[in-house]
Amino acid sequence: MKKNILITGGAGFIGCHVVKLLVNNYPNYNIINMDKLTYAGNLENLKEIENHPNYKFVKADICDIDKVKEVFETYTVDSVIHLAAESHVDRSITNPFEFAQTNILGTLTLLNQAKNSWLNDLEDKLFYHISTDEVYGSLGDTGLFLEDTPYDPKSPYSAAKASSDHFVRAYNNTYGLPVVITNCSNNYGPNQFPEKLIPLFINNIQNKKPLPVYGKGENIRDWLYVEDHARAIDIVFHKGRNGETYNIGGFNEWKNIDLIKVICKVMDKKLGREIGESEQLITYVKDRAGHDMRYAIDSTKISEELGWNPSLQFEEGIEKTINWYLQNKDWLENIISGDYQEYYNKQYNLR
Repeated sequence: MKKNILITGGAGFIGCHVVKLLVNNYPNYNIINMDKLTYAGNLENLKEIENHPNYKFVKADICDIDKVKEVFETYTVDSVIHLAAESHVDRSITNPFEFAQTNILGTLTLLNQAKNSWLNDLEDKLFYHISTDEVYGSLGDTGLFLEDTPYDPKSPYSAAKASSDHFVRAYNNTYGLPVVITNCSNNYGPNQFPEKLIPLFINNIQNKKPLPVYGKGENIRDWLYVEDHARAIDIVFHKGRNGETYNIGGFNEWKNIDLIKVICKVMDKKLGREIGESEQLITYVKDRAGHDMRYAIDSTKISEELGWNPSLQFEEGIEKTINWYLQNKDWLENIISGDYQEYYNKQYNLR
């Protein structure tokens, strides 16, 4: 079966792994990667497939109505996997309007074009929207997020993603647009921009810089290896039921401070340092405003219905991740620009 799949945000962290998986595994599919190439979009992530005959890259903003229409018409798009989003909570606190623009209006632009392009023939069409567990809010010491957990977003980022989720469901209910939504837990792995915790700390440990830990480091997150997430997206795209939501998590909860100490220990071994040396770099900083205490996903539905399960436990995944960053120092150095350094220093008040 031939398909023309538009993947938005395909030069980003999760997106690049999805693009590579689909380009390599489905030679009959045409994969169109549309990315604005903001600070977190990096075409170096896609070098290995950039010349494949079933891959095309288009530099464009998902908020650009005319450009989105042109892409749909040029490539006869029949499916969308929508990953493009502003995703860093700290940045959303600094600039909520930018997050509303991209995450809400950008999603609405894509939805409306899909509706206009497909309304006379919805067979074999799909709008697949990738979202986050943060839309559910914060958990206490017990419990897990289920697909029917009421939304309770706490940050401008999660509020914008929650709104985009609602628009996707509205287009399904109002116009009959075929959709699926997945809400995933924290991803980690190769190619992640170093404003996120794990690559940030790997880079700082290498350079013996402070490791900024919010509050007491007691916030808990459920961690999912990015290639496991890409496999889940592949499965949901092909087998997910119209109008359904699937939660994707790693069953892999860690307190931030415990995770950081694991990273320190592995890095000390890899760098030939005395065990415990990197832990001395831990620096506690003022807690993030509205910092959610705990996220944890129940992935039972996707496991039982579609047969997906995570393949890696965190200890194995973090070792693979650290190895990748240590073996790809040029990749890391190329994206840490002066602009990023200024943002980093301002964010953590480490001047």
